[in-house]
Amino acid sequence: MAWDPDIYLAFAEPRFRPAVDLLQRITLDTPSHIVDLGCGTGNAAPLIWQRWPGARITGVDGSPDMLARAREAHPGVNWIEADIGEWSPDEAPDLVFSNAALHWLDDHETLFPRLLSMLGPGGQLAVQMPRNYLEPGLALVNETALDGPWRASLTDTVRSIPVHEPAYYYRLLRPKVAALDIWESKFIHVLEGDNPVADWTKGAWMSPLLAALNDPERSEYEAEYRRRVALAYPKEPDGTTLFPFRRVFFVATV
Repeated sequence: MAWDPDIYLAFAEPRFRPAVDLLQRITLDTPSHIVDLGCGTGNAAPLIWQRWPGARITGVDGSPDMLARAREAHPGVNWIEADIGEWSPDEAPDLVFSNAALHWLDDHETLFPRLLSMLGPGGQLAVQMPRNYLEPGLALVNETALDGPWRASLTDTVRSIPVHEPAYYYRLLRPKVAALDIWESKFIHVLEGDNPVADWTKGAWMSPLLAALNDPERSEYEAEYRRRVALAYPKEPDGTTLFPFRRVFFVATV
């Protein structure tokens, strides 16, 4: 799937806020090697360095365009282009950090135990994933995809809900770790623009569906989604749009 850094970074501040919350709950004092798995444009690197200035950071992502932006902004990181579902480190990291990336992977029952197995003794796996798939902003992506002349082209691309409720991850991970901190937060993003929820979604959840279409179907599908989502998220009197967004977090210590 192709990623457009400019579209994704249009909402860099609210997209990054959950990463700040996740970093604050990590309890490691002096990790020497940190992996940012699904690092995207590398926005977490400065905060990681600020928290642990002596750490060696490895950023892993499957998008060459996102990594090009990361290399330009943060040349001191070891950036690796690889499938985040298949990549393995050469040596055990102290921390695997992943903000808004692992929901793109299926089979979490296998994925998370595999990630835990990468860690050295006392290491931590810190993860944040969106869990907003039943709200209109994301739900309408699939609903619109399956309700139009483009349906045949998108049926195989539409994904089912990829992230489970927090209790699922507690039951999966708790028997395998020494400690587990797990929580869920609902953010209220205050967005500006003509149809900002549609713009937000275009840079993430909608991206593979748009990539599966050619014009004119691509433009027609996007226009119909934008019409529906604008009705679901009316503007406030001050012209902004409120975008509630639920996310699940956990920090697992081996």
